[in-house]
Parts: sequence; structure tokens; C-alpha cells
Amino acid sequence: MVNQLIRAGTSVGANYSEADDAESKIDFRHKIGICKKESRESKHFIRMIVATAPELKEDAKILWQEAKEINLILNAIYKKVS
Repeated sequence: MVNQLIRAGTSVGANYSEADDAESKIDFRHKIGICKKESRESKHFIRMIVATAPELKEDAKILWQEAKEINLILNAIYKKVS
């Protein structure tokens, strides 16, 4: 699960960089959509890690909140690009 979280979390940044250099609005929106999915997936894996290692709950709360805020920002960007 940790490996999945690392992949999802780093994918957000990589795809955001790709979106920054998008070739069109459609391409930008597509890449932001991928970022949204990956940030949501990150939240999922944080929850799963806490389910298997409850002692990490307090540390995980901070990471989950961060992933949530990033997801909300990406949702707003996605909705504004048509």
C-alpha cells in the first residue's frame, strides 16, 4: 500500500507538470482530470494504511487533509476549464 500511495502521490505532481505544458485546453483538462483521480487515490491509500496500522492515524490525518485540499483545488480548476 505504501508503494501505491507513493505512485499515486507522485503522479499528481508529474501530471500537473504535464498539464502546465499542455498543447490545448482539452489536453490540459484531461491531465488535470488525471491529477484529480490520483489525488483521490492517494486519500484512499492513506485510509487503507491507517486501517492496517492504526498507530499512524495522527500522522496520516495531516497527509489526508493535504490530499483533500489538493483534490478540491484540482476539482475547481477542472470545472473552470471547458
